[in-house]
Amino acid sequence: MEETKYLKEKLFNDKKNGWFRMTDEMSDKIMQYAEEYMYFINRSKTEKEAFNSVKDILIKNGFVDIAEKEELVPGDKVFFGNRNRSIYMAVIGSEPLLNGVRAIGAHIDSPRIDLKQNPLYEENEFAMLKTQYYGGIKKYQWTNIPLAMHGIFVKPTGEKINVVIGEDEEDPVFTISDLLPHLAQDQLARKLSEGVKGEELNILVGSRPYDDESITEAVKLNVLKLLNDKYGITEIDFTSSEIEFVPALKARSIGLDSSMVGGYGQDDRSCSYAALRGILNLSELKKTAVCILTDKEEIGFMGNTGMESRTFDFFMAELLNKTNSNKPNALEEMYSKSKVISADVDAAYDPTYASVFEKRNSAFMGKGVTIVKFGGVKGKANASEASCEMVAELRDVYDKAGVKYQSSQLHKVDQGGGGTIAMVLANKGMDVIDSGIPILGMHSPYEISSKYDLYQAFIGYEAFYKYE
Repeated sequence: MEETKYLKEKLFNDKKNGWFRMTDEMSDKIMQYAEEYMYFINRSKTEKEAFNSVKDILIKNGFVDIAEKEELVPGDKVFFGNRNRSIYMAVIGSEPLLNGVRAIGAHIDSPRIDLKQNPLYEENEFAMLKTQYYGGIKKYQWTNIPLAMHGIFVKPTGEKINVVIGEDEEDPVFTISDLLPHLAQDQLARKLSEGVKGEELNILVGSRPYDDESITEAVKLNVLKLLNDKYGITEIDFTSSEIEFVPALKARSIGLDSSMVGGYGQDDRSCSYAALRGILNLSELKKTAVCILTDKEEIGFMGNTGMESRTFDFFMAELLNKTNSNKPNALEEMYSKSKVISADVDAAYDPTYASVFEKRNSAFMGKGVTIVKFGGVKGKANASEASCEMVAELRDVYDKAGVKYQSSQLHKVDQGGGGTIAMVLANKGMDVIDSGIPILGMHSPYEISSKYDLYQAFIGYEAFYKYE
């Protein structure tokens, strides 16, 4: 009997909950990390805010803008900001860059509600804003919740006006109204995906008219006057603005045991934060470590701040230039010898909706960071599939670092699917594998993660940067 038990423990892949037999010391580390993580995501609700938070952290930890360096030597820590929306950083190792790098790539954009370019209007003495949602959302989840306004107005003179309304306890918030159930018979007969339509995501911003009964659109005028008094904004300034509406909700501990984090934007700022924290204290590396925090992942990687941009190649070419390593085809040679983690979240198994998951291959909260060999939809369409050799190497890294991990995929075959920046990095010739954090309620206004998994990602990513 004992021999059988031993044999089963030796041969089976038993996915035990990571909280079992945990020491008080480890529990304290996990909880402290989660507090620091929640602080980060509370002040980084847009890609531009995440960029600023990351840049501040880098500077405080000895990183400098690569433009300030004429030459790079082992131990140097540098970063490159791409239009205040994505940021790349590196710690230079002792080996030539042509031997390849160890990179982790994540994204700092998240699904949200953007404004159209001519958004402000008045209808029946309500001032409203027309919107265009960003990324894949369930539209009905964004109604009748408190929303905060974040963004920037840019004047033709170049003056930039930053706006954040709804995060301070003294601020007003905004919302998108929905029908009361008493009058929603027609709406409830729609398919769930059309229960709230895109053109119905109109943000309520005011109802008090300017005090002059002789004018039309007095509520709209009053809203504009308030904006003008505080920010110097006129209606045409919306044309050259990037205004995003995000949940006006703070990240908090979830559950009586405080074992989880609830908060907006954990896809993918949970992995972004772990990738950032993992690179901060590196020193005396052989392989150069690179962290990529990119924009536009939620809408297909395109644009000059997305992963499809050649701007990342420019940063890597600068590393080659400033280590005197550049030559014809050097970039391609470096990429061909590089190993990369695409650090993006995975869907956590939800017992309430078990029918969409294939339980044997699902990710579970509290059981560690995921290893995802392939993504895509149906027959692995639009997927980047890691080689078995790459999977084995990552297992070795995690095993040696004592990282709890699980192998998973997003969904049942033919059920749905998704993609990550792994395919973009793989197209450059790198060996790439997806590894991230299981999330409940992905792309909702309030996603849920396990504090245990958050910490496992951090120690796993840090170990991968050091991998030789």
